[in-house]
Amino acid sequence: MSASRSSLTLVPTPIGNLDDITLRAQKALAEVDGVVAEDTRVTGRLLQHLGIQRPLVPFHAHNEHRMVEQLVARMQAGERFALVSDAGTPAISDPGFLLVRAAVQAGLSVECLPGATAFVPALVNSALPCDRFVFEGFLPVKKGRRTRLEELRTEERTIVLYESPHRIARTLRDLAETFGADRLASASREISKLHEETVRGSLAELMAHFDRTEPRGEFVLVVAGAG
Repeated sequence: MSASRSSLTLVPTPIGNLDDITLRAQKALAEVDGVVAEDTRVTGRLLQHLGIQRPLVPFHAHNEHRMVEQLVARMQAGERFALVSDAGTPAISDPGFLLVRAAVQAGLSVECLPGATAFVPALVNSALPCDRFVFEGFLPVKKGRRTRLEELRTEERTIVLYESPHRIARTLRDLAETFGADRLASASREISKLHEETVRGSLAELMAHFDRTEPRGEFVLVVAGAG
């Protein structure tokens, strides 16, 4: 199905290097009536880089519940939208799921284009088994954090997590305390950017690394499964 026939097209955007945009993504962004964006400033810069001019509709964690009904009504009236996040594939640890679900429930045509996402290159580059894995996104910051870690302690598949630079040290410490400091893991940051880096080793070795080196950029943590 082409983007021109879809009421809603999920369009992955580059996670770093702007050359990672696909030709299909560019075409989809140019064809729709509007672009539903997590941060209109970020998406505006991308569209300017691509030479595309389209109306931008803000859609983020603070307004997505009230915007869903409005956007579905506009699509039912014949408008076509592209949904993007600031970086990567929308709805993966970013706003988007509510709109996709509502559009499908309304009988509208929804399409998701293949493209950039952070966890796949980090997983493959970790040197840990990637034939079977579980994607956990961000761990709970407070309530439910300890319970989630205990649930994951016996998970046999490779575990993929997202983490921010100011919480990476705490998360590595919590993982080491729950899983054991010798559990193998990798930490990837700035994927596809100038300062891209992947650090591999035990959880203890990763903790020591970030004790010496200030963590910068968004992280993908890949942790070996139990056993």
